[in-house]
Amino acid sequence: MTRAAVVTVSDRAAQGAREDASGPVAVAALREAGFDCADAIVVPDGADSVERALTALVITGVGLVITTGGTGVAPRDQTPEGTARVVTRQVPGIAEELRRRGALEKPAGMLTRGIAGVVDPHGVLVVNLPGSPAGVASGMPVVLSVARHVIDQLGGGDH
Repeated sequence: MTRAAVVTVSDRAAQGAREDASGPVAVAALREAGFDCADAIVVPDGADSVERALTALVITGVGLVITTGGTGVAPRDQTPEGTARVVTRQVPGIAEELRRRGALEKPAGMLTRGIAGVVDPHGVLVVNLPGSPAGVASGMPVVLSVARHVIDQLGGGDH
């Protein structure tokens, strides 16, 4: 069973001022799809905290990491910047499809700056999702439609 992880990026949730509403949506989707996934980890906004969390998870041997939050245009929304420090190759088609579908649901969906990419040589797929539960619910099917194929290819599988 492939291990997956979810990182919620939110200052308020990290401080305990707000409950994490988006991480559990991603965790539930991953578990339903057959991934071994612990509860979401919550970290504060900022590129450094995202980089630290992703690096720690990559070292543990997960095959898929989903982040929620920190993908907008507010000054502390730096999840893509922290993710870019960890991924070695971006997979822009995933992020493009997430933005396309998000914009169809509401115009603000095109404002997400999330990225997707792989971490070599560890064979990990990392995808940034927006922080809203609705954004995560609509994004997870996109991720799950290709995640196993990507993970298989990263492990040396055929096309």
